[in-house]
Amino acid sequence: MRINIFWFRRDLRLNDNAGLYHSLKNGIPVLPIFIFDIQILSELPDKTDARVSFIHSSISDLKNELIAVGSDLDVRYGNPVEIWEDLIGEHQINEVYANHDYDSYSINRDNEIKNILKKNNIPFNTFKDHVIFEKEEVVKQDGNPYTVFTPYKKKWLEKIALSKKREEGPLYLQSYHTKKYLHNLLKFNILNHIPSLDDIGFKKSKIIIPGKIVPDKIIIKYHENRDFPSSSGTSRLGIHFRFGTVSIREKANKAMNLNPTYLSELIWRDFYNMILYYFPYVEKSAFRPQYNYIKWRNDENEFEAWCQGRTGYPIVDAGMRELLATGFMHNRVRMITASFLTKHLLIDWRWGESWFAEKLLDYDLASNNGGWQWAAGCGTDAAPYFRIFSPDAQTKKFDKSKEYIEKWVPEVHSDQYPDPIVDHRKARERCLETYKKALSKPNV
Repeated sequence: MRINIFWFRRDLRLNDNAGLYHSLKNGIPVLPIFIFDIQILSELPDKTDARVSFIHSSISDLKNELIAVGSDLDVRYGNPVEIWEDLIGEHQINEVYANHDYDSYSINRDNEIKNILKKNNIPFNTFKDHVIFEKEEVVKQDGNPYTVFTPYKKKWLEKIALSKKREEGPLYLQSYHTKKYLHNLLKFNILNHIPSLDDIGFKKSKIIIPGKIVPDKIIIKYHENRDFPSSSGTSRLGIHFRFGTVSIREKANKAMNLNPTYLSELIWRDFYNMILYYFPYVEKSAFRPQYNYIKWRNDENEFEAWCQGRTGYPIVDAGMRELLATGFMHNRVRMITASFLTKHLLIDWRWGESWFAEKLLDYDLASNNGGWQWAAGCGTDAAPYFRIFSPDAQTKKFDKSKEYIEKWVPEVHSDQYPDPIVDHRKARERCLETYKKALSKPNV
């Protein structure tokens, strides 16, 4: 029997799933699969990584949902290229469907698999699902990409508004109604279990994952509360967006109706994905090349103090300890800690980016890279290099009662708390001098 295959990746849900919808609408029975990629997993140093536990749990839920409608999920562990060679040998595959993935590893992997499928006359169809707009969909009049967020956002909103006015044409926030086509799933039961966490070399994490049900009142009050880390003023949906356990279209629709400030945060995701598409070098290098001349100090002891929340600056340490304990850090505090690392300590932004990539539940390459380059002053829409956050001023403005600090740094008022590892005023002067020197080089 000829079948289609739908490959789940960063879209771990049945509802409003673009690629799954197109695979089911084709009418040929669809085999759903998921691959635990050994090449990605082997790069994770923490074998209790909460993201792996979350994916494993989400895959279990997905498998149960599929069983409930008479189908199943074929879950495998290994090298995706080898697994696809096995699948080609096991099945008469008509077409393969998936949703787009965006980082360089995923693009190279997909190209390799696409070539293998092509040799066997099997089309590989991929669709946009992770963002509202991608690639060349929001560009300037001359076809060039935006590199500043505000005009990008304006064009983004105009495109949404225009699509709603048309009688025909794409409705970018419209859901894909997969449920009415679930009868086209392959009816089977593979009678095997999902590889356990032990099987793939991991242990269950103790970190609690935020839920995906967010009260409307949080979104409605988002613009008022989002900058205060002691309040529950943000949705904390990052991990669900990252792995597609919620629909970006569904949440953008809600944001359109409830709060334009929250919608802006979702538009930032699209913006940074677009930047990664047009300027793939940002994965390894500064968006603004002249900033590659900065002479970083890269003191390993100071970096370790920053990682562990032992810098002597309470708001910085609170954020870093929150990250270690929960896999989450409030967005305002992400800016403060990133600024401190790059400006106060003059440590390469790529060191901080890598640490966040290792620890953040919601790690997404495009957004993480964009945020770090913003903090270091070397990215798109970057904060000017001479704008250096004062941790004390940020504390007075956003954690005046010290509620957030005292939660994560309980010894802050005792002898056990370390002295500041750097003087703010001297660090600021050193940063300005270092940046100015790098940016004044000839031909830069």
